[in-house]
Amino acid sequence: MKIFYAIQGTGNGHISRAEQLYPYLKKYGEVDFFLSGSNAQLQTPLPIKYKSNGISLHYKNTGGMDYGKISKSLSFNIYKEAKALPIEHYDVIINDFEFITSLACTLKKKKSIQFGHQASFQSKLTPRANTFNPLGNWVLDKFVRSTHYLGLHFESYDKNIYNPIIKDEIINASPIDNGHITVYLPQYAIAVLTPYLLAQSKFQFEVFTKEVAQVTKYKNITLLPIDNKTFTNSLIQCHGIITAGGFETPAEALYLKKKLLCIPILNHFEQECNGAAMKKMGVAVIKKIDKNFSQIFAEWIQAATTIEYKLTHSTEDIVKLLMQQIPYNQVA
Repeated sequence: MKIFYAIQGTGNGHISRAEQLYPYLKKYGEVDFFLSGSNAQLQTPLPIKYKSNGISLHYKNTGGMDYGKISKSLSFNIYKEAKALPIEHYDVIINDFEFITSLACTLKKKKSIQFGHQASFQSKLTPRANTFNPLGNWVLDKFVRSTHYLGLHFESYDKNIYNPIIKDEIINASPIDNGHITVYLPQYAIAVLTPYLLAQSKFQFEVFTKEVAQVTKYKNITLLPIDNKTFTNSLIQCHGIITAGGFETPAEALYLKKKLLCIPILNHFEQECNGAAMKKMGVAVIKKIDKNFSQIFAEWIQAATTIEYKLTHSTEDIVKLLMQQIPYNQVA
């Protein structure tokens, strides 16, 4: 069996998920990966056969989406790339929120399954943010089209939604508390974050950022380049984590029973929806970092409880479920 797996590369979570799935997918056949997007920071060992700049997300330094940069990143070659993408040579097409593959399947009338976190929003039962964002709603509902879907989320909100895929390093870890706070807020420039973290002088912060190429220390702040292994170790050993409203990192923090403070990217509807889901679970969620951060941080640190979080399905279980629901194509 030939499997085509499309990855949306505007964030690191999609790549991490594909890396975790790959050993299990290989049991079912030959897997070729298509990576689309220009601003993921992780270097991946996946055998990427096809690549495109695709449609990428960009952020302002102060916490919100940069729609100017997003519009400039749009390529007029996308339609041409979709027509040229050789999906007709594959039995199975798995799409983790990648637009060009979706367009190619529409043009060539091929079956596909949307798989991953964004796929969970195909269900109306998945939590949504109480913000007026018609564009954000459209993106979650219509940006990627498929004939089937299997979603992943913090909880099983509907019959076709399953728990997150947690990487083996986290599953097999023995978490400890070294006292530091791990920080991953890609929507904020370090110059913006630094004053707020320096004000918490009793705490050590390990901040992961694309702005540095090597470890840099300044008072109670250690800046680290984006690296999957280093970040995972920091998370396993931290007292708590402050991160954006993504999916994989909060899921890993919940699994490890770490304190979690979530700051969704402003005007990023999916992250706001994730924040709404986490808030229902009891996670501390705030809109932005501002003059109230010191008080919020103190209340968060002093809170005694962590959230009990367990997985109902292993990665192998989810891959089995995925392959059972997969729609097959006639190979050209």
